[in-house]
Amino acid sequence: MKLITNTQITVDGVMQANGGNNPEFDPGFERGGCALPLGDEESTGYIGDVYRRADAFLFGRRTYDLFAGYWGVQRDVENPFVSSLNSRPKFVASNTITDPQWADTTVLSGDVEAAVRELKAQPGGELQVHGSGQLIRWLLERELVDEMTLIVFPVVVGAGTRLFPDEGTDFALELLETRTFSTGIMAQTYRPAGRPQYA
Repeated sequence: MKLITNTQITVDGVMQANGGNNPEFDPGFERGGCALPLGDEESTGYIGDVYRRADAFLFGRRTYDLFAGYWGVQRDVENPFVSSLNSRPKFVASNTITDPQWADTTVLSGDVEAAVRELKAQPGGELQVHGSGQLIRWLLERELVDEMTLIVFPVVVGAGTRLFPDEGTDFALELLETRTFSTGIMAQTYRPAGRPQYA
């Protein structure tokens, strides 16, 4: 399977609470929900199609808890997010979860890198990572990401957790596809291509 990350971010790289403020997961953060006013039928359909392509999902602990509590309890099978997330295998990288309540969940603990490499070696199309910024950075550093899609919302939030840290590993990226939607949202898909060249 190809490991593909899908991250909704702002122009200044913030990925925190794009769907709305959540006092439990983002205490004190007041600038959540920037994605919802900009979503239209076309961009939402595009993201839904991404979820439909998944053969399995891989999550970090925080995103898993958030998704399980929201998508995991919904039953609208016509909704592509609900139907995909509740019918496909889910894997969560965690050393603290012992009894996951979301059906068809496997906990990856211990040697997570070896476990992810085993997942990637299985037949299938896409092992998708949504949200899970800390996990995405960890996967990139270990060269486990095959493709990375950034869904960029035309807003500068000015605060919040960013996908990439102020200092970290550098990556060259090959642009595979780009789409622009009527509200200014851009979807950009890249393939990691080693280290960048510097002038």
